[in-house]
Amino acid sequence: MTEDTTGGGRGGRVTLAAVAADAGVSVATVSKVLNGRGDISALTRSKVQSLLVRHGYQLPLGRRQVGIVDMLIDNMSSSWSAELARGAVEAAAEHEVSVAITTRQLRGAAESRWIDQVLRRGTDGLIVVLDSLTATERELLEAGVPCVLLDPVGEPQPGFHMVGATNWQGGLDATLHLVELGHRRIACLGGPPEHWCARARLDGYYAALARNGLPIRPELVRTGLFQEESGHRLMSELLELPEPPTAVFACDDVLAMGAIKAAAERGLTVPGGLSVVGFDDVPFTQWTAPPLTTVRQPLAAMANTAVRILMQQRDRALQEPQRMEMATTLIVRGSTAPPAP
Repeated sequence: MTEDTTGGGRGGRVTLAAVAADAGVSVATVSKVLNGRGDISALTRSKVQSLLVRHGYQLPLGRRQVGIVDMLIDNMSSSWSAELARGAVEAAAEHEVSVAITTRQLRGAAESRWIDQVLRRGTDGLIVVLDSLTATERELLEAGVPCVLLDPVGEPQPGFHMVGATNWQGGLDATLHLVELGHRRIACLGGPPEHWCARARLDGYYAALARNGLPIRPELVRTGLFQEESGHRLMSELLELPEPPTAVFACDDVLAMGAIKAAAERGLTVPGGLSVVGFDDVPFTQWTAPPLTTVRQPLAAMANTAVRILMQQRDRALQEPQRMEMATTLIVRGSTAPPAP
């Protein structure tokens, strides 16, 4: 066995990767030892345990008394992320486990320390709500930690559990609602094209127009960030057109708020001068003036389902990756009406 040259010992810190290298095994194997998994040989377990003790790790004394589900999310600054957190906490309470929420503000060494901490204390699984995975986060998954991708940005990767929503259907329903009210110049404010959900919602918009024999007008389609500033800028551009839209489907409630602000600046009332439909149905939408017509994405239920999948994995009740899309619902409020005569 080599000498510990990483500064670990009893007074320092060493990564699980260093322990794995010392033992000649994978990080996943070290993680299994720490979490009491039984699918490794007694010889390997003994060797890894000896090295863990040498490096100053506290070995688990059986199963943790309090279960933990980790949620890794870009930020907690929006109503959207708060709804996801609420759903995860409610489901975790039913299973008598806790939720540890970590934001994407960690970078570099801090992120590496967090991953090492998770592997050391053990976790019942990881809910990933991120724009993309870094190399260190992939290391966590490669260590054998159960994982559910929640509302993934890109096309879901095979082999992962995934919980999302019927984004295409939601885009279709939002646009059909405006068509049924009599609108023919219907704009769309889309999200970042690299976001899978944004593309699906935009495709639903296109499908609704085609279903009703309405032409697709490229000048009425704008894409940007899921931010109020983006919605305001894009809607301002649309309202400057020679033939501005009479209605708009915004692929996010925050985009919709920006669109309403742009309309107000030009003296247009909502819905008299412009009908607006959003997407998500975050809590503030029912208190806006007027209350926002929107597509309800069951955010809390989606996070709730992600926790339940992890609990089934923990109890070895799942054999194959689960891919679930939860139904969206059009919620009609006061921001939509027939076009002015």
